[in-house]
Amino acid sequence: MEKDKVRKAVIPVAGFGTRLFPATKVLKKELFPIIDRDGRAKPVILAILEEAINAGIAEVGIVVQPDDREVFADLLKNPPKKELFDKLSPQNKEYSRYLEDLGSKVTILLQEEQLGYGHAVFCAKDWVQDEPFLLMLGDHIYASDIAKSCVGQVLDIYKQDNKSVVGLTTMPEEIIHKAGCVTGVWQDINSILSVTQLYEKPTIEYAKQHLRVEGMTENEFLGIFGLYLLTPKIFDFLGEHINQNFREGGEFQLTSCLEKLRQEEGMTGYIVKGNCFDTGLPDAYRQTMIDFRNF
Repeated sequence: MEKDKVRKAVIPVAGFGTRLFPATKVLKKELFPIIDRDGRAKPVILAILEEAINAGIAEVGIVVQPDDREVFADLLKNPPKKELFDKLSPQNKEYSRYLEDLGSKVTILLQEEQLGYGHAVFCAKDWVQDEPFLLMLGDHIYASDIAKSCVGQVLDIYKQDNKSVVGLTTMPEEIIHKAGCVTGVWQDINSILSVTQLYEKPTIEYAKQHLRVEGMTENEFLGIFGLYLLTPKIFDFLGEHINQNFREGGEFQLTSCLEKLRQEEGMTGYIVKGNCFDTGLPDAYRQTMIDFRNF
């Protein structure tokens, strides 16, 4: 296999969705509906899967809680009952067959205990094996500003450098405490940089002192977009944290392991030409419903 060939994507969806309670008491947040550009109502997870598969990813591993395995299998693996299928329009019958084809490329992976995002990623280790892989968030959907999709852009950057890539977006100082941030040295101004530090949810004071990027305005920083292209070395650092019971905020996190990966192998940051729509918060989900179809 070519060194730069990326075949697999991982999407962790094992969280509890507490910020969308009580709706998430009966429906996983990744199954909340959105309306796409074609006017089709679909679960959020389906839009994410399509983004990956349409960019050339061959296999997708979805990390779920054991109790949720059946509902994701029903969506992606099982055809509708005959009485429902017979009532579908010809277009939806065709789409149902397309869903089965999409589902054939999906492997459902289990996170037996919900111990954090980093732990959820680690649960894909045996499935990913010794391959680079795309990591996507389960509650973010993407819309590109250019002909190439957001995932396609990140895959191209990896092919250029053969090192891990973190997708980035510019972010005002008012919201950086909610996100992972990076700093680095530009390879291509306002597009590609060599990352020199990743830091999770910095204060404004910390960011101004340590996370400034040359050429950006004083109140603007580089935040993590929600797409990563990672080498399998990330599992070594995640495994170390789990074995040593090194938790941050009570859970095993990803960003500190990304920083270790950067230190060992280097990392490229890429400002994605597009938008990332958050569906994991009530206000953000409402705005996504308004904006995504028309983007």
